[in-house]
Amino acid sequence: MQLSIRASLAIHCLILVSEFGETDKITSEKIALSTGTNPVAIRSIMSALKKDGILNVKNGTGGTTLNMPPEEITVYRICNAVKPQFCKNIFHVHTKASKLCPVGRNIRAVLQHSYSKFESALEDSLKTVTLADMILDYHMQLEKRNNLCQLELSKKEKFSIIKSGIRMCIQHFLFNRKF
Repeated sequence: MQLSIRASLAIHCLILVSEFGETDKITSEKIALSTGTNPVAIRSIMSALKKDGILNVKNGTGGTTLNMPPEEITVYRICNAVKPQFCKNIFHVHTKASKLCPVGRNIRAVLQHSYSKFESALEDSLKTVTLADMILDYHMQLEKRNNLCQLELSKKEKFSIIKSGIRMCIQHFLFNRKF
């Protein structure tokens, strides 16, 4: 089972827009740089999010903002915007079961019954997580990284890091020189 990469790209876009959309002009090119994806693919995703009413995209000059509060945007809605009916038919049944075998004749109905329960449970679960939850996770991740960066280093550790940096600069200079 794999959810389309379009969903993770859409969530990435929405967090970026939520964080910077009010203060910066967020364009597909900027989002493409952040996601490492082609701007055309980003425009396609943004178009789907706009069509669903999640985003407000200014044509021409660019600029994107959320069209509603992050608390009202569920992961289910995001996924469904970029890939409609994504939760249907996630699970597939093999097609060449023998009709001569009693299991083969009935396996499709047996599996489809259970699979529809799984799909429904996944859909319900995705409706409980909002963009606001993911933005909170993003902020927690930022805080964790900031705390790691602010750890106090001893003088010996600082000297060692500086020495390694100088050595790398010298090596780079020597190996990249043209004689």
